[in-house]
Amino acid sequence: MRPELKPAGDSALLVSFGEAIDEGITARVHSIARAIEKAGFEWLVEVVPAYSSLLVIYDPLEVTYVEVEASIGPLLDTKGETSGGRLVEIPVVYGSSYGPDIGFVAEHSGLTVDDVIEIHSRPVYLVYFLGFLPGFAYLGGMDERIATPRLEKPRLKVPAGSVGIAGKQTGVYPLESPGGWRLIGRTPLRLFNPAKEPPTLLQPGDRVKFVPIDEGEFRELYMEEWGEGVD
Repeated sequence: MRPELKPAGDSALLVSFGEAIDEGITARVHSIARAIEKAGFEWLVEVVPAYSSLLVIYDPLEVTYVEVEASIGPLLDTKGETSGGRLVEIPVVYGSSYGPDIGFVAEHSGLTVDDVIEIHSRPVYLVYFLGFLPGFAYLGGMDERIATPRLEKPRLKVPAGSVGIAGKQTGVYPLESPGGWRLIGRTPLRLFNPAKEPPTLLQPGDRVKFVPIDEGEFRELYMEEWGEGVD
């Protein structure tokens, strides 16, 4: 399948494989992104991968859109590689004040809270790409039985480490921020730390396994990770 190429503003080109969320397509998107970065084009500003598309940002003072299209054309047949990502275990304390919406998710899904925890922590999720916030990983592989709509009115403050569900997606807030996802738990891990290299715990292509823990374990791990007690 050859992607569609089209302008995105006056300094970017969009490589699109359609709207599908598919692991094979995403692997190909990331392989093309790596090939473009490896080519060392002097005009390249940034490459931004998503589920099924790739945004190639270039310097319009150095190159034209037509030249960018011609330059990356030979790289579009790069095959996707689905292996090589790390398996990252993320401990999560589910429910109570750490996951205030887990009861709603259970009721909406016709399940018990324990069912929601078991279903959410069972899969191994794929990190498709990072976005929204630094270190926020869009994960694929959530069981549709616990798919739940977003909040009608987003919260003004969601604590860092909060694990949420929005529709058929699940993810972890790496920083304190506003947000409308249904919160079902919280991890003590620090998913974004600008003092580290790389600053994000997760990278596209990684696999994620959520591991249930209790509140005591959460507080102990939080102190180790953040150097202070949980807020």
